Amino acid sequence: MKKSALFLLSLFSVFAFSQKKWTLQECVSYAVENNLQVIQGNFNKKIQDNILQIAKRQYLPGVSATANIGANFGQGRDTFGTTNRNDNFNNGANVGADILLFNYGRLEKNIRKSQYDVEAGSFDLQKVKDDISLQIAQQYLSILLNREITKISESALQNAENLYKRAKITTEVGTTARTILAEAEAAFAREKQNVKTAEINTDRSLFSLAMLLQLKEYKNFDIQNVPLENMLDAPLYSADQIINKAYENQPQLKAAESRIKSNEAQTEITRTAFWPTISANAGIGTSYFYRLQPINIGGNVIQQRNFFNQFGDNFGQQVGVTANIPIFNKGITRLQVQQSKINEDLAKNALEQSKQDVLQNVQKAQFDAESNYQAYIAATEAEKSSKLANDFAEKSFAAGRATIYDLNAARNNLANAQGSVAQAKYNYLFSMKLLNFYAGIPLSL
Repeated sequence: MKKSALFLLSLFSVFAFSQKKWTLQECVSYAVENNLQVIQGNFNKKIQDNILQIAKRQYLPGVSATANIGANFGQGRDTFGTTNRNDNFNNGANVGADILLFNYGRLEKNIRKSQYDVEAGSFDLQKVKDDISLQIAQQYLSILLNREITKISESALQNAENLYKRAKITTEVGTTARTILAEAEAAFAREKQNVKTAEINTDRSLFSLAMLLQLKEYKNFDIQNVPLENMLDAPLYSADQIINKAYENQPQLKAAESRIKSNEAQTEITRTAFWPTISANAGIGTSYFYRLQPINIGGNVIQQRNFFNQFGDNFGQQVGVTANIPIFNKGITRLQVQQSKINEDLAKNALEQSKQDVLQNVQKAQFDAESNYQAYIAATEAEKSSKLANDFAEKSFAAGRATIYDLNAARNNLANAQGSVAQAKYNYLFSMKLLNFYAGIPLSL
């Protein structure tokens, strides 16, 4: 019974998944939780978090305990040089603690560096999520574009089918030549091919998005159709207006800034090697010793104290302070400081490179948006003209003043113009989404 219930539950889950139509936000949310690159970034962040916790715990004292037990057999000399048998049994126990008193703030500086590394790791993870989100948005729009092209192709196919049926009837009754039927049949076949190509492109886009999401079951994957306005507005913001916001919110810039601070902290850590390190230690311990041969002094056998008595008598304590003062280490510390300063310069240069990349990306997105908008306006004008020309061709063909070749040419021009409008529209939409992304506006449709 339980196995049947589990089977039905699994079957229901698969069925529900296959019927699900994903929104853009659902795709993005799923990807940032399950993508392997994101998971890898989360592991890297956990490592940085652990390093930070280790750095904070260096303030705590270290406490350790030791215990030993042993036996010695054979000859040995006493303090007077006399050789005697020295078989014995011994053991001891000690507990010690040490704590750092002074190292010119090395621990605090190390904690600060680890905090900056954690920040940089978090921003790196956000950059991975942003890149995946943009890829998903682009692929999502590609699916919508291919579906719109499919609709255009299906409309052209319907017109070609109607023309073919009409040509077949008129040819059979003898009012038109067989060449008209042949051309109508060829146009019908071409439109069938165009529809099939558009459907394949749609399926390929769905497959690519499913692979981007790393779905195991991709055959029934589908997305929601999003109604988009046919009339689009021109870009409202310029690159100059967006770039300052991009400098504030782009995670790669924040990561680079955190790495500059981390390298500056590393330089401070390296400089602490010029200063002495002072630590304190304390401990307690005791021991036990037992000779296996009787101790005979002047014919008198000395009774050895038992284990517990010796442990009590030998109990001792110790406390101390240790100072490690650097005097000369071949100038290595000074060279290490210079190396840390070079790493600072490298980190600053990396920040400038990231800023340049963001600036170029924003400028390119602005250029693409403006160009795609102009292409969209031009395509809509071409579509209007093509539609008007197609209407005239339809009427002229019906009146017998135009050939079927003229009609097919007009229809092809109209279909191409409609496809160009769709292509320009979705290119412009993605450019605007990219600009909004740089401006700090979440992705949405």
